[in-house]
Amino acid sequence: MKKYYLVGIKGAGMSALANVLHDMGHALAGSDIKEMLFTQIELEAKGIVLHPWGAKRIEPDMEVIVGNAFSDDHEDVCYAKAVGARVVRYHEFLGELASQFVSIAVSGTHGKTTTTGLLAHVLRLSQPTSYLIGDGTGKGVETSRYFVFEACEYRRHFLAYHPDYLIVTNIEHDHPDYFKDVDDVLSAFQGIADQCRKKVIMWGDDAQIKKLNVTNCLTYGFLDHNDVKAKNVMKETEGTTFDVIIEGQYYHTFKTPFFGDHMVLNSLSVIAVCYLEGMDPKAVGKDLSLFMGVKRRFSQREVGAQILIDDYAHHPTEIEVTLKAARQKFPTRPLIAIFQPHTFSRTTTFATQFADALKLADHVYLTEIFGSAREKASDIDIQMILDDHDAFKLLRLPEVGQLKQHEKGVLVFMGAGDIEKYEYAYMNML
Repeated sequence: MKKYYLVGIKGAGMSALANVLHDMGHALAGSDIKEMLFTQIELEAKGIVLHPWGAKRIEPDMEVIVGNAFSDDHEDVCYAKAVGARVVRYHEFLGELASQFVSIAVSGTHGKTTTTGLLAHVLRLSQPTSYLIGDGTGKGVETSRYFVFEACEYRRHFLAYHPDYLIVTNIEHDHPDYFKDVDDVLSAFQGIADQCRKKVIMWGDDAQIKKLNVTNCLTYGFLDHNDVKAKNVMKETEGTTFDVIIEGQYYHTFKTPFFGDHMVLNSLSVIAVCYLEGMDPKAVGKDLSLFMGVKRRFSQREVGAQILIDDYAHHPTEIEVTLKAARQKFPTRPLIAIFQPHTFSRTTTFATQFADALKLADHVYLTEIFGSAREKASDIDIQMILDDHDAFKLLRLPEVGQLKQHEKGVLVFMGAGDIEKYEYAYMNML
């Protein structure tokens, strides 16, 4: 048993890692802000002690894992170094941990969290599996064969990983506060692809992924040139059914409770891993059909005659696939998008693309931009976007009651900031 202390333990990745380490029998504690975050509920239920910043509870024999949101001059990091504890960054530690298992890293601009959750779900029903998902969910099994984890490209942190398998869901320009353009993003993905030990599993229809120089790969998609193909896709209000062809041979027919082409693609990447690992396709199909989703990814509830959907979508492509999925599931209902832009740099870079994606909804509401601690405030504000799009409306927190006018509507709350407070305020008002 080892002793760990996590600086920033309430973060999505850090809390997931805390769960993994706790389940594996290690002693741990951590520090973070005093405000309540959803991730701490499970941590406290497991008896993990949470301290405020500056509590000075770090001991020399602890290994201190620091969340990537915190600088080297953070007070808890400085104290850890002063007492002689070993200090390691989150992504560096995760790379060390993953190397102890058959590791499967899930990367891509979009779809990482859902695909990680889906793959972990399917594998754990067949083999002991540990996993770390970017929604704060983590599970550690000491006897694991597999370790499935989300690999984020931001600041090239995923270059700390050397996975056995690497899934690349897609590549687009994002994180404009760090990556200057899509070619910069592409170079980062080329780096982690070069470090994959066994096989890179990637969406073969993606324009940017096609530019990767990878020989040890298995491609998936809808088009015929892919190694793993979805054919005879049937989209219904209960889900999606499709046949899978692998390397020219019929593999299996999968009936899933999922909506949207993106979920077919996510499923294909999981099916590809299972195929490479020699798993029974019937068992894989059954396990796929039982997947209930991950936190803040198309999470749905009924409130009166309305349907409320909560989703993490914060990039134009993610907004598009989320709204298309909602339209597939509820084709006859009014579709209302409530979107909170995330970071000034992303909003500035993709303003036109955001507007185009949001037009898939029947009605659009925008909140003020959610800024980030990692960037300075910008001159751009939400009114500049509203001025260019007369059909878009501003939604302030005290005014959420105006959403009541959309009877039998499907209200899709989207964003990576604190968009949930608008949804909760609306539900509480009702």
